[in-house]
Amino acid sequence: MLLILMVASAVALALLHVPRRLWSLVGAALMLGAAGYAWQGAPTLPGHPVQADREALVSDAAIIDLRTDMFGRYGAEGAYLTAADAMARVGSSRYEVETILGALRGAPKSVQLWTALGDALVRHDGGRVSPAARLAFDQANRLDPRHPGPYFFLGIALVRSGDLAGAERCWTRALERTHPQANYRPAVAERLAMVRQLIAATGGR
Repeated sequence: MLLILMVASAVALALLHVPRRLWSLVGAALMLGAAGYAWQGAPTLPGHPVQADREALVSDAAIIDLRTDMFGRYGAEGAYLTAADAMARVGSSRYEVETILGALRGAPKSVQLWTALGDALVRHDGGRVSPAARLAFDQANRLDPRHPGPYFFLGIALVRSGDLAGAERCWTRALERTHPQANYRPAVAERLAMVRQLIAATGGR
């Protein structure tokens, strides 16, 4: 948790150009988020029997393909993300995060990189959507409120954390922002339908 708070602080202060007079406010907000998780989080609870179905929603290979369809694969951003994906495959989430942070120093307004950072931070924090991950997804949404990618990948993160209702809300917004002719629209719609079925099957858990 401490590492996540440090990353979030660095992101907010260095990359978002937060004025010095607001530093204490940002720090307080992050600490409040951490305290909220410590109070409400329950990482030791046993898994639900629908875990296999949830995993089908967040298959890494399929998700990387969807990210490419949504954002494209070319240029410096794509090269950095290829390296970050390699780090993720070998289980090195710390270096995955550091690779994406390095890319953001050169492209601080990249919706793709901010979205990827949020996704990577969720993996680094063991599947929990930490304050730092939320900050990254929120920044991606601020940069392009009409892009479906940030909402889609936040939905992926929420499925991993067990928040199916939150994922359903995010994927509804992602589908609303997806062009009717986009080649990835069926994949977004399919996941939205599947998560709704899981919610119905588990009584909203």
